Amino acid sequence: MAEEKSGKKLIAQNREVRHEYFVVEALETGIALVGTEVKSLRAGGVNLKDSWADIEDGELIAKGIHISPYEQGNIFNKDPRRPRKLLAHKAEIRRLGQQIKLQGYTLVPLSMYFKQGRVKVELGLCKGKKLYDKRASAAARDAKRDIDRALKTQR
Repeated sequence: MAEEKSGKKLIAQNREVRHEYFVVEALETGIALVGTEVKSLRAGGVNLKDSWADIEDGELIAKGIHISPYEQGNIFNKDPRRPRKLLAHKAEIRRLGQQIKLQGYTLVPLSMYFKQGRVKVELGLCKGKKLYDKRASAAARDAKRDIDRALKTQR
């Protein structure tokens, strides 16, 4: 049981982010949830696609995260797409706010996981890719795959 508490248990990943953005920096934050949302997360009922984070009044707010309503939750279920507060230090929030304003970066949730029984969100500071960047990434990935395949058949 102690091994389970110390490790990370992945709940969901946003795979589309690495295709659409360059991830400049990743930051681990907590997230404020209610009990039925946590139970729904344990059942795997979350979708990070089309989600992002904003800074409003000095607070990090995650928007667009869809947490399915818990089936036995009845009146305690909240709106699946409600904005949720992300928990980070004030200095980190200020620094991220400056990066967003000055350099035009975007905050995007990369993954959500349990760490020592608490829900954590890995938030990425991202810069958008242009179409030619996406093509270059795809070409590099294909070239690496071809090289790996050639090495494997050569052995």
